[in-house]
Amino acid sequence: MSSKTISDEYLAEQKKLHENPNYGVASTQFAPSVADLIRKTNCSSLTDYGAGKQRLLSSLQQLGVTQNLIYQPYDPAFPEYGSPKPADLVCCIDVLEHIEPKLLENVLAELATLVTKIGFFTIHQGPAGKTLSDGRNAHLIQQPSSWWLPRLSDFFEVAVLQRHQVYGHGIMVVVEPKATHGEVDQP
Repeated sequence: MSSKTISDEYLAEQKKLHENPNYGVASTQFAPSVADLIRKTNCSSLTDYGAGKQRLLSSLQQLGVTQNLIYQPYDPAFPEYGSPKPADLVCCIDVLEHIEPKLLENVLAELATLVTKIGFFTIHQGPAGKTLSDGRNAHLIQQPSSWWLPRLSDFFEVAVLQRHQVYGHGIMVVVEPKATHGEVDQP
């Protein structure tokens, strides 16, 4: 990977935050939506980008959709997961608001290389209940959907963007790979 997606200092902050057992629990709330996408799109592989403690996997197991699914966790705070891998379905649940603003474009570019069929992203739009050691809010980016849409559209075809009320307010976004120039949709 040539473009940096997280600074060393911020990676250390994320590792500290992950010591809290209540950090990274949002994926369990979105697992039913992810399970529906798996069923409707017949995805055979899932990359959990920002997997944390892999709570999405355990929730999907409870929902009975993992028997034929290749689950690929990725999280820089958990180097044992390895590098991110392309997948039919890429989930990025309550991660993007935590990205360092100067590195957001690099992260979106990396996600664009991973989404082969569909992406499911959730973005919390308000402050987090947790803070970093320097006092900053853990949500480094707190912007409305009108701010996010053009940034996501630079890298993806946005199929769905809808509000959600999980843990405050935010958006759920379903994306597809960007059509290449000259490509024509087939009827």
